[in-house]
Amino acid sequence: MSDSAHPLLPPATPLLHRTADAVQVGGVDSGDGLVVHPGAAELTALLRGLDGRRPQRAVLADAAACGFDPAAVSGLLDGLRTTGQLVDLDPADLLAADAGPAAAARTAAELPAVRGVAGGTARWAARRRATVVVEGATRVGVPLAAVLAASGVGRVSVRDRGVASAADAVVGGLDAGDEGRPRALAAADAVRRASPLADVRPLPEGTTPDLVVLAHPWAAADPLVAGWQRAGTAHLVATVRGETGVVGPLVVPGRTSCLRCAELHRRDADPSWPSLAAQLTAGEAPASGATVTCLLTALTAVQQVLAYLDGSGAPATLGATVELRPPALVPALRRWDVHRDCGCPDVPDPSGRGAGTPSGEPLGPALGTVDAGQGQWSQERRAPGPLPTDDLRPP
Repeated sequence: MSDSAHPLLPPATPLLHRTADAVQVGGVDSGDGLVVHPGAAELTALLRGLDGRRPQRAVLADAAACGFDPAAVSGLLDGLRTTGQLVDLDPADLLAADAGPAAAARTAAELPAVRGVAGGTARWAARRRATVVVEGATRVGVPLAAVLAASGVGRVSVRDRGVASAADAVVGGLDAGDEGRPRALAAADAVRRASPLADVRPLPEGTTPDLVVLAHPWAAADPLVAGWQRAGTAHLVATVRGETGVVGPLVVPGRTSCLRCAELHRRDADPSWPSLAAQLTAGEAPASGATVTCLLTALTAVQQVLAYLDGSGAPATLGATVELRPPALVPALRRWDVHRDCGCPDVPDPSGRGAGTPSGEPLGPALGTVDAGQGQWSQERRAPGPLPTDDLRPP
């Protein structure tokens, strides 16, 4: 690799402490990661400093000044390139970034055509009566909410307690002018732009929505998640973790596996998972995901929400996740069976909807290792393992 390359480790790339002296870089969802040791604290600072603004020769010189072996650092960068974690920027990319946030593009959305579809009128009426809550005014959550409203969902409420930043701007969602505003208010304006007739008011206390979409990194132990499960409220994950879009599972309490089932399967495959998951959700994650990844994730989630609300068929994400990994963004389906230790099927389903039973192989993200060590650090390549996949592309 040329020493003039500008290495960038995206800020959203997880840096997870597997032990006191080992750091896992990426490798949480469908992408490969790297486990590097020793020197966890020093290594984390070095990696977070890879902001794409210095050529590699400057990175190596700065590392040497801090006491690192330049050959070891070079080997580490090559290892990160091998797993796809490191991005090499062109100087022109930096000039474009310095120009400031791009102007938000407005796109027109049309209501879906229901003529000629069996039950189309009834399904449209069901959408108009439906209430959906989106938790998280993110680069996925806001476009998702806007498209739901434009698709005829009568009430779409976005909940978020944060303040918008320039990084939150995305086509169809928040724009650069929203910086500094409460995210929930800015999200409501974005939904109104897509559908002026949509009801964007917060739900009154005690009101139960038809569906909740979780558009920020989630944890099965989150009190909100546990509350939805106990109340029998259907909920769907739709987010970008690192650079991978993740839609699902769609949880219908009493009918499907739940978020805790997926956590238990991950724990079975990797005993370190509970610690890693806690780090992933410990604080507010930075805005992440390329525009196309965020929008495709949002649209995939919208498709799942509408299938559930319309009752037009069993959504693919019932007890499963659809993963969208750049650059191909070909959807891969990962199934999560009910875990024997969870007991979630005992939760009553007050919705009355028949969700069906997801079929397919039980799976967890088995992590394989490949020796890639060189220089000052020992490196282990980490992959979530081969995914049992269904071909979601049209024939």
